[in-house]
This record gives sequence, structure tokens and C-alpha cells, in this order.
Amino acid sequence: MRIVLCFPHEERQRRRIAEAAPWAEVADVPQERIAEELLHADIFCGHAKVPVDWDAVVKRGRLRWIQSSAAGMDHCLVPSVIASDIVVTSASGVLADQVSEHTAALITAWLRSLPVFFAAQKKHEFIRRPTRDLHHSTILIVGFGGVGRRLAQVLRVFKTRLWAVDLFPVDKPEYVERLLPPAELPSLLPDADLVILALPLNASTRHAFGAAQFARMKPGSLFVNVARGAIAVTDDLVAALRNGPIAGAVMDVTDPEPLPPDHPLWDLPNVIITPHVGGQCATRADDITRLFCENLRRRHEGRPLINLVTDKEAGFPFRDGKNPLWIDLCDSIP
Repeated sequence: MRIVLCFPHEERQRRRIAEAAPWAEVADVPQERIAEELLHADIFCGHAKVPVDWDAVVKRGRLRWIQSSAAGMDHCLVPSVIASDIVVTSASGVLADQVSEHTAALITAWLRSLPVFFAAQKKHEFIRRPTRDLHHSTILIVGFGGVGRRLAQVLRVFKTRLWAVDLFPVDKPEYVERLLPPAELPSLLPDADLVILALPLNASTRHAFGAAQFARMKPGSLFVNVARGAIAVTDDLVAALRNGPIAGAVMDVTDPEPLPPDHPLWDLPNVIITPHVGGQCATRADDITRLFCENLRRRHEGRPLINLVTDKEAGFPFRDGKNPLWIDLCDSIP
């Protein structure tokens, strides 16, 4: 049995994985070799950021399990993998704290006009300019998984009115006023001050937020994308930012990514862009290792895996009571 690792980690984390799987060889593989090494892996833990011939991997028939080190699964869930018997588990919820923290920073920076004041500081200008409030605003979270739920916990302290839509609108927290299915999104958009995308990217969500959705948003509202850039139609976003109704956008993701230097989004004054850093975390390697080791033990003992993606076309673990989720178990995992 050969376990291939391809995510940023140190020797101590590799040793912990080896201790959790004494029955396997553990290989640490850099990104430049991962495409070839996946052909010789039984288990893969990581996130391939280089092109991989997944069709060849599936055809070889050796790989049995992918433990993603990212919440988004679009990097590996191509049609051949979806149709295969390869088991897939995600890192959904593992980085929810960090993404939520980053999202709150982006939102408050935009509302409090911090880019304007940072530019003024460079000019030594002490001039009071208008700001806006997060307190008492109505926030619509589109996608209520690990990140969406943690965002609601973080943003509730601003005395906000919280709405959410999700494919599985279950287990509504008491501080969330409404949790509804995606069909209700059009009716919610006109009354939301902030719309936050926290969806996975798959065939049904790619370009799901375009001109029709932007047109229904509240005049003066803020668009927030911390999910995947391709969920929104970039040209339609640019048009909405230039012509309304939305007042601005903050994004940790773009489409394309990286965003070309000459792209118009860079120069729009009502936009804040960060380069997909929301998941950066001092304990990321330890947390991914903790999840993987627990799943290694569970797999060896025949117990249900955490964050099992039962519907690979959807690309995320369902909150349906059938599978354990990291966001529910993380505090109890050693």
C-alpha cells in the first residue's frame, strides 16, 4: 500500500501519518512530480495544483482514495473520477475559521472605506470621508456548509440579520432567521445588503451567478465571493460594478485565476481583491494531518470516513445525518 502526500507539511506531520498507517509506505511528493506519482499511488492526500491526467490515473486502476487537502474538490473531480470507484473525502470545514476571518476582514475593510484611507495616509491627508455599517445589515449566505455556517457564527456578533440558502436546508441555527433551498434565492436577493458566495464549484454552480442574479440584487449592496471565482460570470460582475445595481465587490477568488494584470477588475475603485489567501493558516498542515490520520484509522477499522463525498458530482459532503463531518467532530479528534 502506497500513500502519496502532496500538501505543504513538515517531517513531523509525515511521521504522524506514517504512525497512523504502519501498514503503508508514505511518500512525500512535490507538485512538479505529482502527476506521475499519482499513477503509483493507492491513497492520495493533497491538492494537485499542476495538470494531472486523471483519466490515465483512473484507467490504471490503482488509486482507491483521495483525501483532499482543500475544501473545494474541482481540482480532482473530473468526469472519469466521478464515474470511478475512487473514494473521495474533502477538507470541508477544516479551514472555515480562517476563511471566515478573512471574509470579515474584506467586508469591514470595504464598508469602512479602508482602501480610501490607506491611500490618503500615503498622501498624509487627514480627511474624514463617508463609511458604511455592517451592524444591523441583512446578510445572505449562498452555500451553508462548513464555511457558510462558520461565517454566520462570526457575523452574528454584528447584530446582523442572517439568511442562507443551501442544497440541504437542515439544522438551522437559532440565530439564522431563514435557511431555504436554492430555488428561493431570487426572492431573497432584492432585500440583502450583502450577498456572500460560499458554494463549491461543480457543474451546477459554474457561472450560476450572472447578469440575472446581479440585476436582482439590492441597489447599493455588496457582492462577496470567497468560494470559487468561476461561480460568478466575471464579465457580468464587471458590468454590475460599473452600471449597478451593486455598489461594490470583495473577492478572495477570481475567474480567471490568477487575474491577468490588464483585467478591468483591478482598476475598479469599488473592488477589493486578495489572491486566494483566505485559507492560509498557521495550523493548516497540522489540521489536515489530524483529519487524514483520523480517516486512515477509520478506513482501516471499517468505520465511516469524515467528510465523505457520497455524491461526487455535487463535490461536497452532505449534511444529511449519514456521514460524520469535520465541523461537528474537529474538537474531539486528537
